[in-house]
Amino acid sequence: MSKPPKYWNKAKKLLSKRDLVLRKIIKKFNKGYLKTRNKPFFSLCRTIVGQQISVKAADSIWLKFQKKCKKNINPSKVLRLSTRDLRKAGLSRQKISYLKNIAKSFKNKSFSVKDLKKMDDHSAIDYITKLKGLGVWSAQMFLMFNLNRPDIFPTKDIGFIRAISINYKTPYPPSKKFLNKLSKLHYGYRSVFTWYMWRSIDPVDVEY
Repeated sequence: MSKPPKYWNKAKKLLSKRDLVLRKIIKKFNKGYLKTRNKPFFSLCRTIVGQQISVKAADSIWLKFQKKCKKNINPSKVLRLSTRDLRKAGLSRQKISYLKNIAKSFKNKSFSVKDLKKMDDHSAIDYITKLKGLGVWSAQMFLMFNLNRPDIFPTKDIGFIRAISINYKTPYPPSKKFLNKLSKLHYGYRSVFTWYMWRSIDPVDVEY
């Protein structure tokens, strides 16, 4: 059974004191927490599939992709799958090329998760985005859901921005000034704030 990240309970207490809006959301979804997984290749594939489409559409394609991989998603398996097979799973040609590229980088060890773990968030994002198909958003999702980093603030995430707009009753999209204010308020545990924003508008926990 999974456990909350080590920083989770401390962050909840601290952020509840700082932010009354967030306090109500934490109280409502008190038993939930960010679920991280120690499967780097799996997580990066998941973020590629989820790019620029709804959670529902991403889940549907992901299930088909898993089936094509016989529920064992690894670099060798992805490299063996034909473009035709992957197209049948609902993947675009662009996303197929990204998945193949990541699979090659893992197989030939040109991408090192071991090195990545030693980097600070900024350096890690730079390193991840050198992989074709992985932008800042994908890198941030990886840092949150795989490396368990506590202070990620993904302003390129549509769901996150929408949740801020709804919960703080501010125009959509919120102004840069307002986002900076929230960023400072939750500094140190912005991943926790992000997770609760997602949870407040989605009945299912976000996972990558």
